[in-house]
Amino acid sequence: MCKYEWILCPVCGNKTRVKIGIDTVLENFPLFCPKCKQETIINAKQLNISVIKEPDTKMQSRQP
Repeated sequence: MCKYEWILCPVCGNKTRVKIGIDTVLENFPLFCPKCKQETIINAKQLNISVIKEPDTKMQSRQP
């Protein structure tokens, strides 16, 4: 029997629209929360979820 659980939003803690099982593996998965409207990149393996920190994008200046 497989065990399935809802993925909780790492920002606000509410349920998202995604369920994962004990055998589910996600890498660089864009998780969207309908409540707080935030998208977070996550990894998931054996119901353990880790948030991937994205580096802040910096504007590249043009050099003449």
